[in-house]
Amino acid sequence: MTGFASFDDFLAHPRITDLALSHDGTRLVATISVLRDDGDKLVDSLWEIDPSGAVDAARLTRSDKDETGPCFHPDGSLLFVSARDADDDSPAALWRLPAVGEAERALTRPGGVAQVAVARDDDIVVVATSALPGSDVESDEKRRTARKQAKVAAVLHESTPVRFWDHDLGPDEPRLHATTLGSGAAPVDLTPVPHRALDEASCTLTPDGSTVLTSWAVFDEPGFPRARLLAIDTASRDQRVLADDPDASFGAPAVSRDGRKVVCVREQDATYESAPLVSLWLVDLQTGEGRELVSDPDVWPGSPAFSADGSSIFFLADELGHRPVFRLELASGAVTRVTASGHYAAVHVAPDGMALYALRDAVDSPPRPVRLDAAATDGVAVELRAPGAAAVPGTLEDVVVTATDGTAVRSWLALPEGASAASPAPLLLWIHGGPLSSWNGWSWRWNPWLMVARGYAVLLPDPALSTGYGADMIRRGWGEWGGAPFTDLMTVTDAVADRRDIDETRTAAMGGSYGGYLANWVAGHTDRFRCIVTHASLWALDQFQGTTDIPGYWVKEWGLLADRPERYAQWSPHHSLGKITTPMLVIHGDKDYRVPVSEALRLWWDLQRAGVESSYLYFPDEGHWILKPGNARVWYETVWSWLGTHLHGEAWRRPELL
Repeated sequence: MTGFASFDDFLAHPRITDLALSHDGTRLVATISVLRDDGDKLVDSLWEIDPSGAVDAARLTRSDKDETGPCFHPDGSLLFVSARDADDDSPAALWRLPAVGEAERALTRPGGVAQVAVARDDDIVVVATSALPGSDVESDEKRRTARKQAKVAAVLHESTPVRFWDHDLGPDEPRLHATTLGSGAAPVDLTPVPHRALDEASCTLTPDGSTVLTSWAVFDEPGFPRARLLAIDTASRDQRVLADDPDASFGAPAVSRDGRKVVCVREQDATYESAPLVSLWLVDLQTGEGRELVSDPDVWPGSPAFSADGSSIFFLADELGHRPVFRLELASGAVTRVTASGHYAAVHVAPDGMALYALRDAVDSPPRPVRLDAAATDGVAVELRAPGAAAVPGTLEDVVVTATDGTAVRSWLALPEGASAASPAPLLLWIHGGPLSSWNGWSWRWNPWLMVARGYAVLLPDPALSTGYGADMIRRGWGEWGGAPFTDLMTVTDAVADRRDIDETRTAAMGGSYGGYLANWVAGHTDRFRCIVTHASLWALDQFQGTTDIPGYWVKEWGLLADRPERYAQWSPHHSLGKITTPMLVIHGDKDYRVPVSEALRLWWDLQRAGVESSYLYFPDEGHWILKPGNARVWYETVWSWLGTHLHGEAWRRPELL
């Protein structure tokens, strides 16, 4: 149970979040979060990882202001983003760490530096920054100072969106600036009037630095953005549309090593009748001609990267509780699974084409840097030396049951040590969010092993609407969130509760976001659970649709309330309030803009007025996720107390800091 006996032990685990490979393939750098000495914050720093796996990792940076977004310059120096050596309210700058010597500040902007793209063969760097509308660098700084001195925080919005996840948008807007670090010349604003086109955009550079490839949002009608794929000349600032579809968005571009082709993710919009479809889109940069790749509706590819010789593309896709690396041969269209198991991210292709470097995690393993054979089929990852390894306090099983309509529904079951017929474990049904998601990787925010360490068996099902099981699995729950997803959950729970190592008399359910929606739906449609925990949950769909940060996204599936109220009436959990008898713990953050706190306020009020045993854990300074160490500790302590009271009959223990 090392590392999971207490939340503080768990919090002390180093967390690997990003990976960067040098252009010559000789250096590998990871971003690792480590708890600050005062225990108040996780701090990101950069570590050197040996690509051969022979040498231990070495820490490169030690600021307490975070160093993130590592990428390599052609001269071998390491670029990163940080607010080190700055006042508390100063924005992050671009820093440069040479192979020998100390880091130095390379570029500042009044609105800070958010992300960086670097050319492979030339000293051309593109940074994403923010500026007030109509401002150049000088006027932007003056206007920011004036707002600060006048204590003005107001924003005048003239279009949507106005906020995103946990932060407000505006008054500034993202822009792309190009510069050559060695020349000392002022950066060139490539996008002087972007409005909100670059919100959450992803971009990359051609090897010679002549062209930026970026997603670019357009608004055909208010509230319904879609993204084109744009090419911007870094010298002339001319823009060229490479991919545009009124019913689809393009993003996550990657360029071939010869600079002739770009591949990106193409997502076809959802409709009232059907879920989105995801594929890859290949464009010839000289002719502008494009074609679709991986158009199989059962496969949702993401994070594409070209092979070294450009003959194939590597991509990631959810599959049966995993997220493997796949290889697509451009000539034949053949797709091969490169990795046998695990959940992968941050894939980098070695220049010689022989190896891939990536982060691998799994439900029972935190992210680790690994090396893969690029030509393998169902290959095994070679783990590289880095901090953060962890042995979980239990075992993980793959469980498959048959749903009422004959569909195979699979789940992960995490069991505590010692669970047996003689000592059956209480069961916690943990429902994932999304809803287009899957239990297929490690989670630092919602970690089942902290529950397993306290003797609970944790069931992690992938019901209808889960990804990695084909289009039919999503179709089963589309527009019917409380239908097949709910019956799938109950079928899986019934099957697992029948096991001799599970105590069927002591069961609880919990979920967050869409999982919170289902937790609320469960509460109104069965009394089989002793208690329920509902986090950042949807309660009244008619209220939620107009207050979430991206209402247009939900309208595609649910329709406009005034035009198509049927689904809101049939599938909103609040209509079943009168049937709820199960004790409920409601949790929400005030800065949650995806599922606004109004959902929790109404749910809490309704439960109190209905006489349902309930408590409300409220975080004024958190968003959709509870991220601050102290708050996260209180989150787990409250949930543990709630479960202990209702599953073990323990006296309620209010967390000491509440």
